[in-house]
Amino acid sequence: MAGDGGGGEAPALHPGRLLGQNRKFLDFFWDIAKPDQEVRLAATEGLIRYLQENQEDDDALKYTLKRLIDGLAATREASRPGFSLALAQVLQVFEEIPLRTVLEQIQEKHNLGRIKKKLFRNALFGNFFGVLALFQSGRLSKDSKALLGCVQLLQGLSEHHAHLKDLPRKTLADIVAEIPEGVFEEVLFSALEDDLTSALSTPGQLYLLLVGIQKFPGVLHPEKLKDLLGTDAVITSENIPKLVEVLKMAVKSEKKDRTLPSVGLDLMKVALKEGSFEQFWKEVVEDGLLKDNVGPCNYMCYRLLGSALPLLSLSQLKMVLQGEVMRHYGTHVVSTQLPDRFRFAPEMEAYVSSFLEGCSDAEKQLAVMVSFSTLTNQGNPIMPTFWKVVRHLLPAVLLKYISWLKDMFLNPDLDTCVDFATKRQKQNEKKSHVEKSGHNVTRLRKWIIARLVGIVENPQIKREEEFVMDVTRFCFFHAFFETKKPTSEIPETKAVPSVSLNEPSRTAAANSFFSLLQHLSSMPALGDSAKAEDMRKKHLHGLMASGDPWIYAIAQYANVLLSCPKYVKVVTPFSNEAQTAWDRMLQTVEDLRKKEKKTPALKTSAFQHLLLLVGVHLFKLPAECIDLLNDLQNCTKRAFGEKPKKKEAAAAAGGKEEPEWVEVTVEVLLSLLTQSSGLIRKVCKSVFGLIAQHMTKGALQLILDVFDPQQDQDEESAVVVVEETHKKKTSQQKDVGRNGAAKDSSESSCEDDSDDESDEEAENGKTDSEDEKDEEMDENFRHQLMNVLQAGNALGGDDSDEDVDDETMMSLDENLSALFAEQQKRIQAKKDEREKMRKEKILRRDFKIKVLDLVEVFLMKQAENPLVFDIIDPLLLVIEQSLSSEASKQEQDYLRKTADIFTNHLCRSKQYCKNVAPIREELHALLESLVKRACKQSDSSVALYCFSASLYIFRVLRGNLAIEATPLEKKPKNGKRKNTQTSLPSVVGSLDLERVTAAYRDALNLFLTKRNSPLTGSMFLDLFERHPIMCKHLIDTVAKSITAGARQHQQAQACLLLQKALQTRQFRLSITEREWEELIRESTDQVTETLKMVNEFKVKVDQEKVLKCLELLNFLLKTVTQQKLNVDLTDLRGVLQALSQHEGFGKSTRLGNIYWNVMMLLGFSRPAKEKVPDQPKNPSEAEPVKRKKKGFLPASKKRSNRKKVPPNQRQENGAESGSKEAVADGAEAVPARKRKRKRKNKRKRGGGGESQIQALEQQGSPAKKLKLPPGSAKETDSKPVNLKKKKKREKKGRKPARVDGN
Repeated sequence: MAGDGGGGEAPALHPGRLLGQNRKFLDFFWDIAKPDQEVRLAATEGLIRYLQENQEDDDALKYTLKRLIDGLAATREASRPGFSLALAQVLQVFEEIPLRTVLEQIQEKHNLGRIKKKLFRNALFGNFFGVLALFQSGRLSKDSKALLGCVQLLQGLSEHHAHLKDLPRKTLADIVAEIPEGVFEEVLFSALEDDLTSALSTPGQLYLLLVGIQKFPGVLHPEKLKDLLGTDAVITSENIPKLVEVLKMAVKSEKKDRTLPSVGLDLMKVALKEGSFEQFWKEVVEDGLLKDNVGPCNYMCYRLLGSALPLLSLSQLKMVLQGEVMRHYGTHVVSTQLPDRFRFAPEMEAYVSSFLEGCSDAEKQLAVMVSFSTLTNQGNPIMPTFWKVVRHLLPAVLLKYISWLKDMFLNPDLDTCVDFATKRQKQNEKKSHVEKSGHNVTRLRKWIIARLVGIVENPQIKREEEFVMDVTRFCFFHAFFETKKPTSEIPETKAVPSVSLNEPSRTAAANSFFSLLQHLSSMPALGDSAKAEDMRKKHLHGLMASGDPWIYAIAQYANVLLSCPKYVKVVTPFSNEAQTAWDRMLQTVEDLRKKEKKTPALKTSAFQHLLLLVGVHLFKLPAECIDLLNDLQNCTKRAFGEKPKKKEAAAAAGGKEEPEWVEVTVEVLLSLLTQSSGLIRKVCKSVFGLIAQHMTKGALQLILDVFDPQQDQDEESAVVVVEETHKKKTSQQKDVGRNGAAKDSSESSCEDDSDDESDEEAENGKTDSEDEKDEEMDENFRHQLMNVLQAGNALGGDDSDEDVDDETMMSLDENLSALFAEQQKRIQAKKDEREKMRKEKILRRDFKIKVLDLVEVFLMKQAENPLVFDIIDPLLLVIEQSLSSEASKQEQDYLRKTADIFTNHLCRSKQYCKNVAPIREELHALLESLVKRACKQSDSSVALYCFSASLYIFRVLRGNLAIEATPLEKKPKNGKRKNTQTSLPSVVGSLDLERVTAAYRDALNLFLTKRNSPLTGSMFLDLFERHPIMCKHLIDTVAKSITAGARQHQQAQACLLLQKALQTRQFRLSITEREWEELIRESTDQVTETLKMVNEFKVKVDQEKVLKCLELLNFLLKTVTQQKLNVDLTDLRGVLQALSQHEGFGKSTRLGNIYWNVMMLLGFSRPAKEKVPDQPKNPSEAEPVKRKKKGFLPASKKRSNRKKVPPNQRQENGAESGSKEAVADGAEAVPARKRKRKRKNKRKRGGGGESQIQALEQQGSPAKKLKLPPGSAKETDSKPVNLKKKKKREKKGRKPARVDGN
């Protein structure tokens, strides 16, 4: 521990005396060597504290220095920094220790000339960490001799680059950076002159020169540089080639670290200081490092760019951010979309974020944001639309940036963009200059509009209502309107687009607007006013500070635009019907607002929100929304008590009843859900939650019809229309961007469509090749082909060897071409038809998933509504069909959501309908049908859902039983229980117990008597647990099935169910003491009979059956013993004794344990299991040769062991029995503690097998467990066991004396 002392130092240090005096002192050095940094620091602090408290003890200080110097070259790499830090702290605290002496001790201890070869690397690190400790002590600049010695030692260590890399050079540069200028000039300059002269040779020497130039400009002035380098500056035309090579060397040395080499950053700082940054950037970075297009060099250029942002002026920033480095960086971002490739974008984002956070210059912030926003790939900026760095912008800069984005949207200036294209894009480029320019403008506008929305949706930016409304109005105006004449009333008309907006640009603006509208509907109130703060505390979302919804303010703005046809016009002009519907909608909303002020109601706000949402969508889909608005108008009037007289008269005349307003509202919601909009889905869900209390049977049926397979055809029409309109728009987007960069990963507009298509193709069951194979077998096509060939004499017999003339061949070619073209059209038509059907199926399934939201809301809001029972059958039908259909991802999501709603929101709902008397008969019929449905299923998982639904109906019919709420009785001291039978009537609540019992009894009989049943034991366990009232009525069936079950599995399940029923408190209270005793007796007899039928344990089900029987017996015997019941157990003892003799009984440890638990209840004791030693086949290899250990005699000194007695021959005297445990020659003696532990484990394991069976036969059948007659099996067996323990204890006391040889 103390280490090897050198020469005459050992007598002076007295490590043995220190060890004897203070063990805690020496433990510090052990902790310093540990890898845990916190432990090392704590040990260093403790060591310093100890030395300060014992300053008179020079030996302790000397020993500390010796141990720390020895540890500098420790073999474990984690230990070296700990010893170096500890040595630095000691030298810093005890300034009386001369650094020169410590340096000499380090060089003496780790002398590279005398060290062994295998320890050479450790010695190198010992010297290096020693110098590092002297430097970290802070005293090196005060001792010139020690400073010079450290520098010279580091210069020598720098030659061993293979082991130390650039660590000596970096440390040398750090030392130079910390010393005063006078010391550098007087002490170190002469020693470092050679390194400074050859600074352009290696990165370490160049870094040393750059540090010296920045730290000591008075020493390394231009004249001195002229003497050292031959030039009066570092950045010169003569030095640039050498600088480029040195930087490449630095990149290679730090390639794995993925960091910017320090020499590169310092070289850039020196270039800024010399005023030659432009030359450095152009010639060194762009024309030097970037020219070869090598990955590590490119990354160094990117890191130089990010590091230079805080150091440059505004003009230098613009020069750098519009150069080739940015262009290469953009290419890197676009071409590294694959998951396995290294991406520099997160690192660049960190550089920009750090710059913006620390920069207070508004112009520089704006310049950086604009430059990164104009780095485009064929018009599309490479920066994400949701860029987190925006949160660091100053408020004034953010507004300027927003203005720049708007101006760029209206007047796109592609000349100011740093645009690039990948190699693949250049190869596939087929567009003209005009087409390419229009394509780039479209891509740029799409990104800008998404960027504006992303800024508004960023919660880390402090937003004001005016700012948010400004962006919202901008998106809405350019999505649906265009300027005819500027006016001051509408700010958006002041700037007219220089390039008119095309359809893809307006579609992107419309999509971004509705995305922003969805965000606004869930956004907390903005501003610092008291009213806004109060709304945030109440979690009111989607409202402005004035209390009006955001969508209402947007509708008011749209109305202003519509009322100014002289200045603006709608892109898709409103028809008279659309204008009328819009005006009626606004008037209805105003009327509802007036009513809400008088009497606030949820229904009022729900209709307002729905009317405004459909009204805003009128600009996107006018044809569909007109009818929806008209229906909503009628619903609103009827919902608030206004009935049109004309319609009433017409209904009376025609004899037809008008549908309820809630039914029409549900139809409107279902129509809206066909739209692929997250906003509509969210609004429909919230609105339906507000009107759920008004649901009628007809309204709910409209929702449930969606899940009916027969109604799918009716659903196709609504869904397919939406898909066709969406397909036209996406096809136009594809045509715009198909020839440019369709294969490139940055093609955002086309990428989403292609991804969707690929996902849809993955779900398609048939591939194109399979379709072609099917078409090849088309007999009609073969027949037509034969006719064409025969007409052209191309299929002749053996006599058709004559050549066919050219005209005939030309005619044959034309006919064949026409035939194959027609066949290809038929194949394509069939493919298109299949693809159309597949997409329609996907849309219908997606529509059903959305409608499930409404079902979930209804079950959550109206769990006590009787209409809930109508939902059970449709959901079960969905589960049955989904489990038997294809396993696509969408189908799995559909099934998972349906099953979750059915299980968690329906069957396990804590609330349920209380008043079920009017529908009592229907619910009983439903329960019976559910149980029968579960029995007829082919899949147990589907049967489980049906059975769970029946338990839910059972709970609803039963209500709350008072008997289940009674507190648990305390058992009397005498062990007898009073007769507390509670008679249960045949009708409990609304439950007809006889009728329900018959249904569940039939299911239970089916489960226990049929070999392959979809029902499982867990279903009936759940029935007994949730409804204990059924235990009494089904207990007879369960008990009989213990012997009458179809197979061993059913018999085992019957035992499990019987045990569950017997353990149920409510069941115990429902029967008399006599019935209880008779049931226990019958159950015991049934188990005895079924165990008699067990002959062997060959398969797992045999063990399962016996295990369940024994577990039931365990409960029965405990009950008999505790309650002192009169049950005859004579036959049971004989059956159990015979059971253990069957083949394979002892293979299961669990079975053996539960068996002996039962036998112990019958008065038997579990015999100890004897461990039979294994006899090795080859005596010479019985025990391997083991190493000698301290404290044991060699084999030649031991007495020869007596021969071991075979286990079947028992010795009578103690000496012979004790010789069984003698240690063999040459074997290692077992310590006493291990022997004791083995004996303890041996007793715990117990016994089984033949010895236990024989002992059990000898024991007989004792009548009682606790009191045994004298001479019984238990008493006689205990004596030899105690005798053996006594002999072992005597042997344990003798054995150490013999081993120690005393």
